Amino acid sequence: MYAHLREQPLARVRPAYGQEAWLATRYADVRQVLSDPRFSLAAAVGRDKPRTGAEAWDQVGLMSLDPPGHTRLRGLMTKEFSARRIDRLADRARHLADQLLDRVVESGPRGDLVGLLAIPLPLTLNCELFGVPSDHSRFRTWLEDTLFGSTVDELTEQPATITTHVSELLALRRGEPGDDLITSLLRAGERGEVTEDELLALVVDLVVAGFVTVAGQITASLYHLLTRPRLLVRLSEQPETIPAAVEELLRYVELLDFTAPRYANEDVELGGALVRAGEPVLTAPAAANRDPAVFPHADHLVLDRSGPPHLGFGHGAHFCLGAHLARLELRVAIETALRRLPGLRLAVPEDALRWRTGGIANSLHELPVAFDVTRSRAIREADRTDGA
Repeated sequence: MYAHLREQPLARVRPAYGQEAWLATRYADVRQVLSDPRFSLAAAVGRDKPRTGAEAWDQVGLMSLDPPGHTRLRGLMTKEFSARRIDRLADRARHLADQLLDRVVESGPRGDLVGLLAIPLPLTLNCELFGVPSDHSRFRTWLEDTLFGSTVDELTEQPATITTHVSELLALRRGEPGDDLITSLLRAGERGEVTEDELLALVVDLVVAGFVTVAGQITASLYHLLTRPRLLVRLSEQPETIPAAVEELLRYVELLDFTAPRYANEDVELGGALVRAGEPVLTAPAAANRDPAVFPHADHLVLDRSGPPHLGFGHGAHFCLGAHLARLELRVAIETALRRLPGLRLAVPEDALRWRTGGIANSLHELPVAFDVTRSRAIREADRTDGA
């Protein structure tokens, strides 16, 4: 369907809920909508916006603001998510991934890479970055069991539950400040740089987007490699190529169905159609990332692909704030799984895998794998000897 739509003028669509919208599927059109100031996220607040879930949830976070308000709030966190700051987490990320895969090896020769790696790796790193104490099990359980497992409808029906959990976390950090992102934001609030409502919305945005999407991306990336054994072996033999492979996986994986709708502030010519002022536009990054006009052999996973940047992290002012962190987590997850689990392969037929539907990000319920447990345990012992 996306391939058909890319060959047509901009399409009119009627989502399950909300008003009709335009749908951009071509790379050039999606890129324009995401960066053109004539398309507004803030204008969607309070409207019957096009969406897949029954409930519309408005808040004052980054995804409900345009510059300069968006620029002001984003600036409070830019330093925390800079490449230099995130690179300092690399050793911690590798150590944590090794600890997680120790459990896989101990219980081998089979394991589930969703529950034992894809979820706990970003969950733990994000909790440490945000300032969630390791003994705050209620919050972590809610993140893993409720947030990751819920559909969009279930999440939008419980905004009070989400804000209650985040409010508890803010209160905890007020009483016990530390060297973490939430403490930094609380201090900005004390200086009058952010309101209480904005602070709450920012932390909700960070917790939801920073955990669910990365866990889904790790899962889907490993799935695509496991179903292409030749590529898996190639990465195992050439681990220095994994960073480039990560970028291709970010292009190839269809993680999100649509971005939040943007409303035209004035009449705009787009994709062979006239979008009139006040009309919403949805963008489909997965379709744009498979545009053959930009990416030759776009439906093939080409791990050493070069050329224009993908739109997996968006584009323009709302380019993903946590892109550096997501890249690190994805790279470490793949590197560690390939190093620690020789002979890695699916433990069930591909058609037995169950995909989550209706959630924030497309993902699998489980990713059962098998591996050579004898060799894996030898690698673990060698690592321990080297560490000693």
